[in-house]
Amino acid sequence: MERGALTDAVSRAARVLPARSPVPVLGGLLLDADTGRLRVSGLDFEASARVETQAHTVRPGKVLVMGRRLLAICKVLPEGPVECAVEGSRLTVTGDGSRFGLSILPLDDYPALPPLPDVRGTVDAGEFGSAVAQVAVAAGRDDTLPTLTGIRLGLDGSTMTLAATDRYRFAVRTLPFEAKAPDVTADVVVSARRLTEIARSLGRSGRVDVSVDGGSAGFEHAGTRTTVRLLDGRLPRHDKLFALGDTAVAVMDRARLVEAVRRVSVVADGGSPLQMTFSPGPDGSALLQAGFEDDVAAQRLPAAFDGAGEMTVAFNPAYLTDALSSFEDATVRMRLLGPGQRAMISGEGAGPSAHEHLLMSVKPSLL
Repeated sequence: MERGALTDAVSRAARVLPARSPVPVLGGLLLDADTGRLRVSGLDFEASARVETQAHTVRPGKVLVMGRRLLAICKVLPEGPVECAVEGSRLTVTGDGSRFGLSILPLDDYPALPPLPDVRGTVDAGEFGSAVAQVAVAAGRDDTLPTLTGIRLGLDGSTMTLAATDRYRFAVRTLPFEAKAPDVTADVVVSARRLTEIARSLGRSGRVDVSVDGGSAGFEHAGTRTTVRLLDGRLPRHDKLFALGDTAVAVMDRARLVEAVRRVSVVADGGSPLQMTFSPGPDGSALLQAGFEDDVAAQRLPAAFDGAGEMTVAFNPAYLTDALSSFEDATVRMRLLGPGQRAMISGEGAGPSAHEHLLMSVKPSLL
């Protein structure tokens, strides 16, 4: 097979391998060659992956080798055809004059891959990958609160909802879902890290089959099949939290705002907030400020602001940067309740492809 095809299959399957494992065989990748194809599989206690690609098979067979070592070899192989063969207790990989040998792991000790749950429907691969990346920024990082490190995967008829929160921010993205049956529903939590890895391993075109049962979720696309165990618990519903009522509204150029936030934030040491003062009128603007005493930074940007008067709010600069960077729209809309209250950031999209990011503002500091 071609070096590029082998490297792609091995790298996708290796995403699920554990960094460390008390069970040595779980660090392995299973190579299963049959007529016209090669399957590369990996798993640990939480996830599994199987990638199928075309190959000219001289003799069918299976072999288990250390996955990360095989991936390292694939990355340095010369371009062109690659031949893999089992010679005694070794797998040899050769290509364009280079030759590598890998010791074989005991195949009998390798557990079977978990079955794929029942398929609930399909979703566009590119849109799914973008949606996962957009909400994953709001997922928690504290492993003592495992549910908050996950992404809610909700299915309700023709809509898929992805949501994540760490209690200080809450990101939600909806996207069209083609259900296998009209009454398809699901409400589960999947590890944000795992789901991000899965989304990256899938292609950006075509459809992804989405499978869910009581203990796992599965995704299959263009020869790549992955499963992941569900997290216990449920994330809080966002419906009431996102109902802000009457708010002031600011509309700004997203790229310029992201650049300004990053620029002004360089003086925001120790988690100090970034302050935004919005001014209404024909020449509406937003003044960004951060810092303390003599170490300060400021920048003014144009902003279409609809409010009763001038309003000052402040945010954690890292959270604000994450939120704004997760959007792909040219402009963003900020709905503001006031200092120390909820603020909603949304893009230009609406309906079945809406993306919203809720941030808690903090009390502005005097500069």
